[in-house]
Amino acid sequence: MHTSPPPPQVLAAFGTSSTPAPLPGGQGHTWLAGTVVLKPVELPAEHEWIAATLATIPDTPRLRLARPIPATDGTWTHQGWQAWRHLPGHPDHRRVDETLTAGQLLHQALADLPRPAFLDHRDNPWTYGDRVAFDELPVPADAPMAGLLQQLAAERHPIDLPSQPVHGDLLGNVLFAPGLPPAVIDWPVYHRPADWALAVTVTDAITWYDAPVDLISRHQHRPAWRQLVIRALIYRIATTAGRHHAGLATTDHTADYRPVVDLVLDS
Repeated sequence: MHTSPPPPQVLAAFGTSSTPAPLPGGQGHTWLAGTVVLKPVELPAEHEWIAATLATIPDTPRLRLARPIPATDGTWTHQGWQAWRHLPGHPDHRRVDETLTAGQLLHQALADLPRPAFLDHRDNPWTYGDRVAFDELPVPADAPMAGLLQQLAAERHPIDLPSQPVHGDLLGNVLFAPGLPPAVIDWPVYHRPADWALAVTVTDAITWYDAPVDLISRHQHRPAWRQLVIRALIYRIATTAGRHHAGLATTDHTADYRPVVDLVLDS
């Protein structure tokens, strides 16, 4: 991963000569040069798929999408960097309903796409958490918050819902700007039921941003909603276990998750 700004030859390849400045978020590796956002590429096949996909989906009066910038040689990557058009706006964790609507609009546009092949090769703490959530990996017994994971897994039952490409981290990646529709950026791709991504958004909002707890019950009309919420919580909690297994710093957030876990398990 790059920890320094993109060099001049990378800036030139993506059509900018502006001095790059660090942007908040992006794990400290995202830079803005004029109207171009630059980030290091972690998994080239993933970025190629995301860029090619988003380059073909049109904006609508209700939704803006991040747009990839090709390098001068026509590829989506140059010397390990990717580039995107900067979109005006800022995330607002209080606007949960609008974030959910933006996610639904994006997922409608993605509904017919096949499962991306790069998912077979992606290996990071978030992918680990996703696989634990959907019972593709065992619930870890030796990681932070293992007790919460075991309680949730005991309530997990099979579901029969179609999967599709979804955005797995909507709440901090939908931008709002006056006079413009919401914009979706920074797409971590998963192949899961579309409403699972909404369940992640809801549980994130309640756990970290003091959203009202009735957000969960408001969506109980969705098929298998309780099971999707359980999987959303396992995903987030097991990601910490994934960081632990990777030797990265972790924090035990039992006190933060416990109220939401209890709410779901008592429902």
